[in-house]
Amino acid sequence: MVLLGILIVLLTFLAIIKRYETRLVLFVAGVAMALVVGKPLVAIDAFAKAMVNEGLVTTICTVMGFSYVMKLTGCDSHLVNFLTSLLKRFTFILIPGAVIMTWVLNIALPSTAGCAAAVGAVLIPTLIGAGVHPAMAAAAVMSGTFGSTMSPGLVHNPFVAKLANVDVMTVIAGHTSSVLIALAIAAPMLTFVSYLRKEGPSTERAEKVAVNKQEFKVNFVKALVPIVPLVLLVLGSKMVGIIPVVTVPQAMIMGVILGFIVTLGNAQEISKSFFKGMGESYGEIVGIIIAAAVFTQGMETIGLTGALIEKMKESQDIARYAASFGPYLLAILSGSGDAAALAFNGSVTPYAAQFGFKITDMGSLATLSGAFGRTMSPVAGATIVCATIAGVNPMEIAKRTAPGMFLALIAVLIVFSFK
Repeated sequence: MVLLGILIVLLTFLAIIKRYETRLVLFVAGVAMALVVGKPLVAIDAFAKAMVNEGLVTTICTVMGFSYVMKLTGCDSHLVNFLTSLLKRFTFILIPGAVIMTWVLNIALPSTAGCAAAVGAVLIPTLIGAGVHPAMAAAAVMSGTFGSTMSPGLVHNPFVAKLANVDVMTVIAGHTSSVLIALAIAAPMLTFVSYLRKEGPSTERAEKVAVNKQEFKVNFVKALVPIVPLVLLVLGSKMVGIIPVVTVPQAMIMGVILGFIVTLGNAQEISKSFFKGMGESYGEIVGIIIAAAVFTQGMETIGLTGALIEKMKESQDIARYAASFGPYLLAILSGSGDAAALAFNGSVTPYAAQFGFKITDMGSLATLSGAFGRTMSPVAGATIVCATIAGVNPMEIAKRTAPGMFLALIAVLIVFSFK
């Protein structure tokens, strides 16, 4: 049974790499494994249970609803253009500054493809206009798209928080230092790559590029709105405690109300946009969690999870490398850091204590490794978005982001090894 389970899992990951619909693949695989032992309804029950996971659904849906409202009101554009205007004043730090800026904005706009589109539409032409090679300009934006690992709206953070029975800000605080180290490696590394390839800001290249010079008039009040919920969450977290605890749904709904007030927008349209964002996030993001729960239940039912746990008990290194390189490699091949990380965190991370790890540490390691792999994947949705804006082949972006992401993974693995 275990060998058959391994075969099904391998076929599942192959199908994901081949870019078959992720939710369908995970669901079918989970039901198939449960069916082998004559218990298909157990997998269906896991589907129903995951549908009403309070901590996950409320967090993810309200964050994405808020994100949709920020797009409708234009507040996200004001924030992006404000930061871009600051960056243009310092040409010598254009590339690392673009990475850091995207990273920061990706916290407020946790959808990787959405952030790449919003930031890339402004920042990539700006970099190209300053004489940065188009592929390098796209790589600078793409290299910052692991900032979502710091967002309470990223699917993995509330997922791990639920497993560990802690609040989502505790999970984020636990891997903040690791993510900052990764950023401190990724930004300089991409700058070094640009130096070696001679693709940094160039007066000669800039003169050959025609860039739209139309200025965007930034409203500073609107620019502040997208970061207000994040500030509230940090100030109300257990680690800071300056204000009473603010939940993610509370922070996001306050942000929506603030967006309405500062833009004096159409309340009906804002309401429609918020609920549209909630609905689409349930189908696209929570849907993957539900399908992953079925897959995880199938692995447990067929006995594969138990066998995997016993094998990992033999060595902490096995567990550590599985949590890091597994999601990392699959994310590179599939373009998604979600499927592998959710499958790993659902099936293995609950038993982290048996390997000598905290649930939050093992869960975060899988989350970060999946994010690094996706950031250097040529088939990731965000990579394709950046490539389209820059007018280059997605593989050209991957070539430039790969060194920084690989070194970031090694650095984070070392950090977690000493925890």
